[in-house]
Amino acid sequence: MTPPDRRQRPAPKPAARPAEPGGHPSRPGPPTKVLFGFHAVTVRVKTAPESVLEVQVDATRRDARMRQFAERVAAAGVRIVESDDARLARLAGTARHQGVVARVLPLPPRVSLDDVLDAVQGPPLVLVLDGVTDPHNLGACLRVADGAGAHAVVAPRDHAVGLNATVAKVASGAAETVPYLMVVNLARTLGELKERDIRIVGTGDDAPRSLYEADLRGPLALVLGAEGPGLRQLTRRTCDELVRIPMAGAVESLNVSVAAGVCLFEARRQRMAAAAAAPP
Repeated sequence: MTPPDRRQRPAPKPAARPAEPGGHPSRPGPPTKVLFGFHAVTVRVKTAPESVLEVQVDATRRDARMRQFAERVAAAGVRIVESDDARLARLAGTARHQGVVARVLPLPPRVSLDDVLDAVQGPPLVLVLDGVTDPHNLGACLRVADGAGAHAVVAPRDHAVGLNATVAKVASGAAETVPYLMVVNLARTLGELKERDIRIVGTGDDAPRSLYEADLRGPLALVLGAEGPGLRQLTRRTCDELVRIPMAGAVESLNVSVAAGVCLFEARRQRMAAAAAAPP
């Protein structure tokens, strides 16, 4: 009787990936992210249309806003796909997508804070957020920073929320226009700003001076903490000055994004007044 063949047989080859059109095996594409909402997607289409892979829209929406949006997307050469509400909600991770969801490629990494400041003409205006972890608050802060003309928003890497689809939606496009720079050591970064003769003004409910008594016309970094905890102790000690927003009602504090708007636009007001009073 012939003995059984005990030689090791080769392992089966893994199944080939399905072929793409043209007969080549498919390869995993580059990583993508999702943006949703009219403002966030419109800004990306306007500023970096080549990074938009496709825009999915709710096929049941035929209103004027959707028609104008679709025309702008088509004019930019971006692919539009009609979809339904359930699929859009799955892609966006929320039902509050406004009938618009885009798959996009990540933009190149943000430039450094030094690069941003080197390019600034006139006195820099920087918003620093210490401990803001809620994406809705971050999105709103980016929106007011854009509106007030801030050159960058800075946050610590370990005590802050990063950019995500919710931030981009709330920011209404400002997440694409305002550099959001996360740093390893916030106190050290504030020290580096001081070396550039940028004054560090923090906020605190117990500060002796009012925001409206402070001179905010020169190179400036406004530092705000999360509602409740406020600034961390090391951050407070690093500031050149602390100011408070005077409150006239029963509430004792403002949401951080509202406070950021108050501070940034007061700085903006003072700068516009100084420019108007300067001799021609």
